[in-house]
Amino acid sequence: MSEPPSATFSHAQIDWDDRGLPRSRVFGDVYFSSLDGLEETRQVFLANNELAPRFAALPEGGQLVIGETGFGTGLNFLCAWQLFEQSAPAGARLHFVSVEKYPLSRADLQRALALWPQLAAYAEPLLAQYVAIHPGFQRLLFAEGRVVLTLLIGDALECLAQLDARVDAWFLDGFAPAKNPQMWNAELYAELARLSAPGATLGTFTSAGFVRRGLKEVGFEMKRMPGMGKKWEVMKGRFAGQSQSGGKPWFARPTFVPARREALVIGAGLAGCATAASLAARGWQVGLLERHAELAQEASGNPQGVLYLKLSAHGTALSRLILSGFGHTRRLLERLKRGQDWDACGVLQLAFDAQEGARQAKLAAAFAPELLRPVEQAEAESLAGVALASGGLYFPEGGWVHPPALCRRFAEHANIRLLTHREALELRRDGALWQAWAGDRLLAEAPVVVLAGAAEVRRFAQTAELPLKRIRGQITRLQQTAASAALHTVVCAEGYVAPARDGEHTLGASFDFASDDLTPTTAEHLGNLGLLAEISTDLAARLQVAQLSPEQLEGRAAFRCTSPDYLPIVGPLADASAFAAAYAVLGKDARQTPDAPCPWLDGLYLNSGHGSRGLITAPLAGELLAAWLDDEPLPLPRAVAEACHPNRFLRRRLIRGQ
Repeated sequence: MSEPPSATFSHAQIDWDDRGLPRSRVFGDVYFSSLDGLEETRQVFLANNELAPRFAALPEGGQLVIGETGFGTGLNFLCAWQLFEQSAPAGARLHFVSVEKYPLSRADLQRALALWPQLAAYAEPLLAQYVAIHPGFQRLLFAEGRVVLTLLIGDALECLAQLDARVDAWFLDGFAPAKNPQMWNAELYAELARLSAPGATLGTFTSAGFVRRGLKEVGFEMKRMPGMGKKWEVMKGRFAGQSQSGGKPWFARPTFVPARREALVIGAGLAGCATAASLAARGWQVGLLERHAELAQEASGNPQGVLYLKLSAHGTALSRLILSGFGHTRRLLERLKRGQDWDACGVLQLAFDAQEGARQAKLAAAFAPELLRPVEQAEAESLAGVALASGGLYFPEGGWVHPPALCRRFAEHANIRLLTHREALELRRDGALWQAWAGDRLLAEAPVVVLAGAAEVRRFAQTAELPLKRIRGQITRLQQTAASAALHTVVCAEGYVAPARDGEHTLGASFDFASDDLTPTTAEHLGNLGLLAEISTDLAARLQVAQLSPEQLEGRAAFRCTSPDYLPIVGPLADASAFAAAYAVLGKDARQTPDAPCPWLDGLYLNSGHGSRGLITAPLAGELLAAWLDDEPLPLPRAVAEACHPNRFLRRRLIRGQ
């Protein structure tokens, strides 16, 4: 378990000089050269890393990964993106990974970037996606996914130690060593070396001798270069040391490379559609296999889902996943129609009893108010627009989503082909291809298959032993009234109720671990009305629920799918029997790390087990799967990705002697 997020997280404190240039109040240093910051970036970072010819030399489907210490105003990223657009072939991709302890507020970022009107075509998309930026790993997508920015919000050393990537070029930026010594030390240089691809290059504005010596000690060959203006010298370098792999083999990246970039995704719910979109953005041709007539017909078909963050104050893997996933989904929603497909109306979680109140107090102490803040009853009622029994926690960036709209947005990519009325019952391997069969009917085939059909993935022999369980959930739809239109925000207690969409409020949801019947029941409708009364008797009266007969109640039921540790199951799959043989020593000593490579089922991947958090975790899981497949920087801390890995269950079984 890592340290919890800190409420001391803050945006950068900026002072603006008489020319409108930003200066850090904390470090007492400028963000870029006062003479010509744009030219400084192009010389120190772009030219000294030889990016123009390297971009031009990228093959179709190739990628270049840039790592940066100190995102600052984003100037270096925008310049790199501009050069990439000018130089790289259309099928290439740019990954930019940058760490920043004190990110600028959106208002300050907008003011800073206005200094560079020549970069407006790149600054505007950045500003549009610069929402829900919180501590941890935050992924932003641009140019239809061709350009990926992964922001690591936090201390540089701590963040880089969690990163899983192979960096081709480094921008060693940040404030001057004399102003910010924490950024320039042997431990950080060691992380740069660990993350560097063979021959990785480096550019930095400093020419300090102790920096040059420190980088040389970890394997960089350094050279002083002419600077500009008052800066006489800068440095560039090349990594000549040994690239490190390390790690546990059962979590290592598979070395399998398919002959064709074709994939079959089974299941066109949120997890499947998100996975298909992430692969399609990388040039994969994707067949999206769905047993129904349309996508999003099961749990992803509910009229409204809630962007609700059930967090822990202790920095658990699940909490870190939720925080990163929330930001990713929240930014994706900017592409949808607000009010119809989603609404950032905020989410209010009521402190409905003493235990919940104590939990909320811990969260309020652990997270910054931009993410969540405690509200007393009067303010809660003002936010909600209806009378409430208590105050609680308010999530200002939360809201509701129409999941089918998000699924359709994911699936509309030209590289995705939706294949309906095809229910896969069996997976077979035929040479280099996986085949999906229904009896004696071949449905589709591809070198890569991703299973994204919730608990239905257990029907396949390769995944039959996964500890997934189904939980039936039923929502109730209530017609909006003139009085219920006063509800302005999602309100949650044991259940939830959302402001109306298309004249209907969504109320729910029940939890039934036993039933396999998806026919809506009167008993669960009445149970949902009971949840509504716990949220607000005022709202129940506004909705006139006392006058409704059970026969008038409408809704739908679907199965959630969850795992024993409540984390999703995302990643490559191994052969279970071969895994047990390769790592049998774990049954005697769990501390052992055998050298044997993992016996992967080449080309078989999983994205399932998202429970009631699919809106937050499934889209980022699609990016995680694509990163596994294309050997890209992971969008999550390595420990969190491992906590979601399918092999965690095989390993636990060995350790427990099962």
